[in-house]
Amino acid sequence: MPELGAFEALSFDCYGTLIDWEAGISAVLVPWAREHRLDVSAAKLLERYAEAEAMHETQSPGARYPEILGAALSSVGSALGVDVGAAERERLATSVGDWPAFPDSPHALARLSARYRLVILSNVDRRSFASSNARLGVHFDAIITAEDVGSYKPSPRNFEALLETVRGLGVHDGRLLHVAQSLFHDHVPARSIGLPTAWIDRRGARPGWGATPPPRVAVTPDWTFPSMAAFADACLDDRDRR
Repeated sequence: MPELGAFEALSFDCYGTLIDWEAGISAVLVPWAREHRLDVSAAKLLERYAEAEAMHETQSPGARYPEILGAALSSVGSALGVDVGAAERERLATSVGDWPAFPDSPHALARLSARYRLVILSNVDRRSFASSNARLGVHFDAIITAEDVGSYKPSPRNFEALLETVRGLGVHDGRLLHVAQSLFHDHVPARSIGLPTAWIDRRGARPGWGATPPPRVAVTPDWTFPSMAAFADACLDDRDRR
């Protein structure tokens, strides 16, 4: 296993890792639940949403992400006894551009971009990601979305596309590190093909799994960090020691 400073490229999940998608989704789900007078906590809404989104991504791998968002909300509503209207689905489907970046993401990415090739592997569409990229303020050497691949993580196809793309950038085999928050979407499939991973544990000590389903199998990332800032510090410190 290379040291952090020996990797040539870093691939990132975006939502949950760089962009605070739990805050973004909650900003739509919580008012929606309040409007319908539903007695359900924000945490439970996120957990219900996580399972619904993963189900629709599996069932409709070719659907664009805004369609997945709308369908997931309809499923959450159905489970809670609420008919979800077209305007309500559209509100969530078009909200990605409003989802905030974690405060440490732009600066950490800017620092890392001076030493590594940066790649995005995300479960969204190109248009949605463009809005988030503007918030992150960094140039990525490659961007791979579910729209490009025709499937959603944790499908192995997305990680096969990642490896092919990174080889095209001239990165040597074994010199790519995948960085992500979701054990379910990212660490399980990445580790299954032998790809080293770093876990950005954004939830920390908070209970539950939030907007991501729990992993279906046990997985142990190679490194764990509480934030992108801590990850960038460790990477660049290791580089400077070389």
